[in-house]
Amino acid sequence: MSISRALVIEDDRDLSLIFAQALRTAGFEVETVNTAADAFKWLANTDPQVVTLDLHLQQTKGDEILRYIRAEPRLAQTNIIVTTADSAMADALHDEADYVLIKPISFTQLRDLTMRLKSLF
Repeated sequence: MSISRALVIEDDRDLSLIFAQALRTAGFEVETVNTAADAFKWLANTDPQVVTLDLHLQQTKGDEILRYIRAEPRLAQTNIIVTTADSAMADALHDEADYVLIKPISFTQLRDLTMRLKSLF
């Protein structure tokens, strides 16, 4: 059985910890990063099944990471969960993301969604 990997891209430390724990509870091996540079570096070497993606990172907008994942054939099966408080930006990216969750996002909400996703692998 292959390992189900998830990447949490979130610059808020508290949210990053909550999201990571929700994904671990759902059965994923989780990596967390808080910068776009670290996200691109991790994505260059790993094929995650799930990415939670904050749209407002410090140095880069999350939509650049979203477009990178969608353009990379190796990551075609990656499920992207956009996490944002910016509902207008979320609406603009809704067709590119698999799921959009508007902050605040609860542990239970993310855990339940990712458990359903994991059952599809």
